[in-house]
Amino acid sequence: MCPHRNCFPHSVTLAVAVAVLCGLDGPRCAAGDGERRPNILFIFSDDHAAHAMSCYGSRINRTPNLDRIATGGMLFRNCFCTNSVCGPSRAVVLTGKHSHLNGFFRNGDRFNGSQPTFPKMLQKAGYQTAMIGKWHLQSNPTGFDVWKILIGLGTYYNPVLIENGKHVQHHGYATDLLADLTLDFLKKDRDPNKPFLLMYHQKAPHREFDPSLKHLNLYDDVTIPEPENLFDDYKGRGTAAHVQQMEVVRDLTPRDLKLVPPKELTPEQLKKWNAAYGPKNDAFRAAHLTGAALAHWKYQRFIKDYLRCVASVDENVGRVLDYLDESGLAKNTVVIYSSDQGFFLGDHGWFDKRFMYEESYRMPLLIRWPGVVQAGSSSNLFVSNLDFAETFLEIAGLPVPHDMQGQSLLPLLAGRKPADWRTSLYYHYYEYPAVHMVHKHDGVRTERYKLIHFYELGEWEMYDLQKDPHEMRSVFAEPEYVSVARGLQTELTRLRKLYLVPTDRVSEPTGRPDGKIQSAPAR
Repeated sequence: MCPHRNCFPHSVTLAVAVAVLCGLDGPRCAAGDGERRPNILFIFSDDHAAHAMSCYGSRINRTPNLDRIATGGMLFRNCFCTNSVCGPSRAVVLTGKHSHLNGFFRNGDRFNGSQPTFPKMLQKAGYQTAMIGKWHLQSNPTGFDVWKILIGLGTYYNPVLIENGKHVQHHGYATDLLADLTLDFLKKDRDPNKPFLLMYHQKAPHREFDPSLKHLNLYDDVTIPEPENLFDDYKGRGTAAHVQQMEVVRDLTPRDLKLVPPKELTPEQLKKWNAAYGPKNDAFRAAHLTGAALAHWKYQRFIKDYLRCVASVDENVGRVLDYLDESGLAKNTVVIYSSDQGFFLGDHGWFDKRFMYEESYRMPLLIRWPGVVQAGSSSNLFVSNLDFAETFLEIAGLPVPHDMQGQSLLPLLAGRKPADWRTSLYYHYYEYPAVHMVHKHDGVRTERYKLIHFYELGEWEMYDLQKDPHEMRSVFAEPEYVSVARGLQTELTRLRKLYLVPTDRVSEPTGRPDGKIQSAPAR
């Protein structure tokens, strides 16, 4: 990292980046060539966890079309968000700045569209810019020649879109319709004399997980494997994990599940449940879904609809990729796939996101750039949605404003590991009290450790990710980790200063770890 605490390093200058990338492609120059500036297709889904993608090793589903992007480009294994909730993540992507600087802390805030964003900069530089799909920032998009956005979260069936200020009713399934509009832009609305930035943003697989009609019966004949900590009791963690309202068994609604849980099982159903979930127990013998049986049933209802929504996303990404190939646009189009954050898929017994725990903190990120990025490559370096704006600007051959806080990924795409690349990440979640009741917290993650500060509760959690990758037991209180905890507190303070976090937003970490975790309320 830069030794000056008020600057945000960009590991290579534009000239160096162009030289590196051109060197990879022989006679064809990538960024910076006015005649052949690359097109940028930025595909963003909502709540798509990396562990529901086969290129990331999913054990519950397959995503063949998303895998095409990975096999044709680079897969980032350590991409993380700065604030795991929908609107704030999108504001970070647009601005290259943390929530406290772009002014969008929580869903329901209104994005200040007058501030600098990367689409505005690309538009000014001659790119045709388009935004299609989920926006979720309250204010209207700025910096786009074409914009067709869902209202708020949008609806899965027969959505209304705002199209350059006009409300337009559509009929059909949103995931299909948004791909249709994306293809319409590429086929009809695109100016062939300009490079384009096309932001194709799906609402799926966001709650309430409504599948397309064609996928209603997908997975009917299979039992989706459960996470090993579906029945987590949250021992060894502080108050926040105990008082959240995002448990699969307790907090999914009949609307989420599309059916009220059955109170009685027929003998044949009872036989199937026993075969699927082990020996008979009191819950099954009583022929009522309670306890573990209810948890199994709700998990299967939730996860199958979630994965059906993912299947539609994957299918429609495939349609768009096919057109890029057929039209010849693929040769000079950078394709990026990501999601605004991760998602709990029954992990810790939860759905939703918000926590700094790995499943909601980690984002998928795939980037394909033919002739520039080595096909089938991967990176283990720490990257973030804070880096997206800077990367898009440098792909287009534009300078990165000094006040953006991320780092362009161009050197990583070129297969380089800059000596000054970050070794820690800062996170900050603000949305409390609110839906799901996850307490405010910030934290730092390094390669091996994670420190989380629930500052309004006055509680710390620390995880040794090497020994405890599922974050089942905080080691903040353990004597052998005192020096590690001190070091992480120091790093957290440094990152707060580096990113200009207002001191009134957090309590500064002072003193040594006290060896105690506040007792949690009884469950």
